[in-house]
Amino acid sequence: MKAFEYSAPSTLEDALKLLSGPDAVALSGGTDLVNRMKDYVTSPARVVYLKDVKPLAGISGDARSGLTLGAGTRLSDIVASAAIRESYPALWQATAEVGSPQIRNMATLGGNLLQRPRCWYYRAGHGLLAMKDGKSLVREGDNRFHAIFMTEGNALFVAPSSLASALAALGSRVTIAGPQGERTILIEDLYQVPRSESDSELALRPGEIVTKVNLPAAAGKSASYEARHKEAQDWPIVLAAVNLTLNGETVSSARIYLAGVAPIPWKCTAAEKAIAGKQLTLQIADEVGEAATSGAAPLSMNAYKVPLVKTTVKRALLAAIGNRYWEA
Repeated sequence: MKAFEYSAPSTLEDALKLLSGPDAVALSGGTDLVNRMKDYVTSPARVVYLKDVKPLAGISGDARSGLTLGAGTRLSDIVASAAIRESYPALWQATAEVGSPQIRNMATLGGNLLQRPRCWYYRAGHGLLAMKDGKSLVREGDNRFHAIFMTEGNALFVAPSSLASALAALGSRVTIAGPQGERTILIEDLYQVPRSESDSELALRPGEIVTKVNLPAAAGKSASYEARHKEAQDWPIVLAAVNLTLNGETVSSARIYLAGVAPIPWKCTAAEKAIAGKQLTLQIADEVGEAATSGAAPLSMNAYKVPLVKTTVKRALLAAIGNRYWEA
């Protein structure tokens, strides 16, 4: 990798000063950044190590008033949290299935949210839009693991963070600190669709970092369900995360998000409308899963993701109310 300056500040103030320089990047667990540096996809002039900034890590609050998760919190600490497992199962399940125990012991929440796309054209140095001679390498090449929604443009990668979709379903917000101070936005607004190679897929301004994620007071019933090639150490092909607000046995409203299908966490508006005011049964879950595929426009090699959307949404909905029929 390219030679770089290394800094390890112990305060957030010092970290922000160091990150304000040109070509500076933040390092936490390093499970994504180090690989990109080895492959010369990212070649920073300065790497700022954040794990010594202790206020960035930890879980505080309670489910009744809401939890605050520091961006530097290890994924293994999220999995070990009884409060998250009991009150925010969509997030707990999505986190428990990330990588392996070794990876979860290194990877952090902020790092997971801010990891860069796993598109092999991007990782091979062709940029986010993967264009060559005016043509899309993705559209004309191997696009098995690319987007099936928002495919009218050239940003055909999929947002890589499964935790982002789970957090979006839970109505979470993310706090960002930078040279102009602090701001808080909805977790889904952390992501954007790049229109040119000079754009980023992350809505961070220069010198900004994510400092914490704020989970609202636990309400309703949530779950996530993912489809993947193998059980261990694999990324989800499609993940569905849901949060249901119930009035008795009737779903009064729902939040349904997908990962692995679009360049941003994908909000299933049609599915949310399809379930509102209904009692969740196997048949209704099947219909809502079908509604979740509305608007899908797969590429030449990834139409198989469409039925996976239907199945993951159906199973996430039923898991939220305790009906895991596929395990019977």
